Amino acid sequence: MDGQIEHLSCDVIIVGCGVAGLYCALNLPRELSIIMLAKTTLDECDSMLAQGGICVQHDTNDYAPFFEDTLRAGHFENRRESVDLMIRASRSVIDNLMSFGVDFAQNDNGSLRYTREGAHSRARICYHQDTTGAEITTKLLTAVKQLANVRILENTCMDDILTELNVSVRSSQYARQISQQKNACGHCRGVVAHNNDGRTVSISANATVWACGGIGGMYERSTNFPCLTGDALRIARAHSIALEHTDYVQIHPTSLYTPKPGRAFLISESCRGEGAVLLDAQGKRFTDELQPRDVVSAAIEQQMAKEGSDYVRLSFANVPKNEIMSHFKQIYEHCLTEGYDITQEPIPVVPAQHYFMGGVHVDRHSATTMPSLYAVGETSCNGVHGKNRLASNSLLESLVFAQRAAWDIARKESLPSPFPQTYSEHPIGAEAKAYKEFCMTKETVCA
Repeated sequence: MDGQIEHLSCDVIIVGCGVAGLYCALNLPRELSIIMLAKTTLDECDSMLAQGGICVQHDTNDYAPFFEDTLRAGHFENRRESVDLMIRASRSVIDNLMSFGVDFAQNDNGSLRYTREGAHSRARICYHQDTTGAEITTKLLTAVKQLANVRILENTCMDDILTELNVSVRSSQYARQISQQKNACGHCRGVVAHNNDGRTVSISANATVWACGGIGGMYERSTNFPCLTGDALRIARAHSIALEHTDYVQIHPTSLYTPKPGRAFLISESCRGEGAVLLDAQGKRFTDELQPRDVVSAAIEQQMAKEGSDYVRLSFANVPKNEIMSHFKQIYEHCLTEGYDITQEPIPVVPAQHYFMGGVHVDRHSATTMPSLYAVGETSCNGVHGKNRLASNSLLESLVFAQRAAWDIARKESLPSPFPQTYSEHPIGAEAKAYKEFCMTKETVCA
């Protein structure tokens, strides 16, 4: 300890304890010491809130359809190499999650049961009731807590990064050195944070991974936790680290309407995938509920303006009650607390900020433009989602590219990952042909 500054060191510092941060830690070599930071408590990460599910390449014939669905939802502004990697890695990620005990819904014969959501041409989404994110995050957290090489610090908020210019921070020099190193080049050497007691923590590391979520806390109405305030973006700007598509913000069509302040409760897109429909004030459908999220959100906003109302209605009349009680149990119970029985009546819904498609620019290995600094999950922009994310691609993208960050760190340390890569680095055969065709579609060129 030096004054009010606590000095720590490790091989890898991971800022964030959602699925991206946790999966990165699990894929790093056990020989590396890891410190993980949670801005608040471990349960306050958006990964815990994900309801619908996680996409997977359904079968060998699903590569092109999955690819096209992702591009169409993203208005063809997606980075093709990232979409390719995500799809081809998907099956190995799902298998790996199941090895950690993630309990996805299954058919009577033991095969995975898939659901469908908006803009998907087929059912390809694995799920656990309507709490898929919590199921995955909880099981990964349990696995991480069993690792002897990982230390988790809760209620510890990142303030800045360390570079060569301030890696030996001292209390009397802190403000001056942080100011001097803005816009400076060089390697990332860790982070500076503070805890609930107001004490500064300086953590030096050979590699730093940002996995600190999105920007929902900056919006009046959002499905995100309020602690998600784009911390990495602020720091990246200060250090001239490249950002990408910071204006690409997704509005989810259906959050439960309430005049109460606070985080909006999400009504999963899976509900519409299983038959729930949107109704106007007269009880009539006014749009195709399975269009991309931005299209459905726009239709709802137009209908609300037309009616002069604060919400539209979502009816579960077409969804069997046993499906509601098994697949959408959390939604059913939450709506009951708000005075609505979704098995008996429509519920009021309204669009809300939900996801950030932009972020810190990264390459195929999740590396930022500053050496030794990686970004994964909603913090990053690897281009998978384009201008509008396809439903249930968020958990998959986070896991795939968190794993790739871990692999890149392991390679540079000349150490094996506990879960080595099982898919080819580039598409081959029929997938390579389809990939080449997608690279020739409008607007975006492959790297």
